[in-house]
Amino acid sequence: MNTSRSKRSIFIILLLIFAGEAIFVLPFVLARIFRPTFLEIFNINNLELGNCFSVYGVVAFISYFFGGSLADKYAPRTLMAVALFMTAIGGFYMATFPSYFAMKLLFGYYGFTTIFLFWAPMIKATRVWGGQDKQGLAFGFLDGGRGLVAASFGSLGVLVFSYMITIDVSEASLMHLQDAFKYVIWASSAMIICIGILVYYFLKPLSAKVDKLQNQKKIYTLENFKSVLKYPTVWLMMLIILCAYVGYKTTDIFSLYAKDVLGYDDIGSAQVGTYLLYIRPITGIIIGLLADRTRASLWIIIGFLIMMLSSLFFASGIISDTTIYLFIISVIFMAIGVYATRVLYFAIMEEAKLPLAITGTAVGFISVIGYTPDIFAGPMIGVLLDNSPGELGHQHVFAVMAGFSLIGLCATLAFSMITKGKQHS
Repeated sequence: MNTSRSKRSIFIILLLIFAGEAIFVLPFVLARIFRPTFLEIFNINNLELGNCFSVYGVVAFISYFFGGSLADKYAPRTLMAVALFMTAIGGFYMATFPSYFAMKLLFGYYGFTTIFLFWAPMIKATRVWGGQDKQGLAFGFLDGGRGLVAASFGSLGVLVFSYMITIDVSEASLMHLQDAFKYVIWASSAMIICIGILVYYFLKPLSAKVDKLQNQKKIYTLENFKSVLKYPTVWLMMLIILCAYVGYKTTDIFSLYAKDVLGYDDIGSAQVGTYLLYIRPITGIIIGLLADRTRASLWIIIGFLIMMLSSLFFASGIISDTTIYLFIISVIFMAIGVYATRVLYFAIMEEAKLPLAITGTAVGFISVIGYTPDIFAGPMIGVLLDNSPGELGHQHVFAVMAGFSLIGLCATLAFSMITKGKQHS
C-alpha cells in the first residue's frame, strides 16, 4: 500500500513539474532560447519584444489578483488543464507569424491563460504535496524539474529547428527560418495539449487532498484578503520575488549575449540558452534538500549574494570572445544564484506560517507586486540593449541586476529576522 502511495505521489509531482513549465514554453522559453532567431522571424527588435512581455505582464498583474482567490474555490486539476489547452491554442496562432500588434494581443492572452487560470492552483497543489516538513524539497523538485522540462523543450526545439533548416543557417532566408521555426511551435503546442489531458485525469487525488486539508471550508474572498494583509512577511515576500524575478528575466539575454559579444551563430546561441537551463534542475534539487535541513530563507540570502557578485562581474566588461571559459564559469555561478532564489521564494510560505486555506489568495496577492517585472523588465532590458548596441548594453543590464540583487538581499534578511523571532517567541 505504501509503495503504491509513494508511486502515486511521485507521479503527481512529475505531472506538476511538466505542467508547470509546459504552460510557459510558448510565451517565454522559446523566446529565451531562440532570442536572435525569434526577433528575426517575427520582425521585431528587443524593445518590441519587451513590449510584448509588458502586455503579458499587465494582464498577469490583474490575473494574479483575481486568480488567487479562484484557486481557493475550484479544483487545481480543472483550472490547470483548461489553462494548458487554451495556451496551446494560442501556440497554433503564433505559428502563423502574426503582426507585431497581433503578437502583443497574443501575449496578453497568454497572460490570462498562464496566470489567471494556472499559477495559484499550481503553487497551492505543490504546497499540499510537500506537507509541513518538505516544502524545500517540494518547491525544489517543482522548479528544478521545470528547469529540466524547459531544457528538454529547448533541446527538442533546437533539434527540430536544425533538422528543418535544409541549408547553412548563416545563409538561410527569413522564409527558411520561419518554415523551420513553425514546426518548433507546432511540436510545443501538441505536447502542451497532451500534458493538459494527463493533468485533468490524474491530478484528481491531489484535488481531493486539498479539500480534505481545508475541511472543505470555503472562505469568502474579502476575509481571505483581510487575513493575508495581517502578515508582514507577505509584504517582504513581494519584494523578494520581485528582485529574484528581475534576475530570472535577465537570463533571457544570455543567448543574445553569446551572439552579440562572443560571435555565435543562431544555432550556437540557442544551444547556450538551452545549456543554461540544465543548471536549473541540479540547483533546484540540491538547494531544496538543503533548505529542509536548515531554513529556506538562508539559501535565498546566499542566492542573492551570488547573483549580485556574478552580475557585477558581467557588468565589469572583462568577458569577451577571447575568454570563453570565463564566460562559462560566470554563467554557471549566475544561474546558481538566480535559480536558488527562484526555487525557494514560495517555499518560505511555510516558514512564514501562512495557513493553507488562504494559500491561493496569498499567492495571488504576493504575485501582484512580485511579478511586476513581467511589465517593466522586458522594455527596460530592450531599451538598455537597443540604445547601447553590443557589449555595452549588456553591461548596463547586469549593473541594474546587481542593484535589484542588493535590494532582494536586504528584504530576505529582514524576512529571516522576523520569522526567526516568531519561532523563538
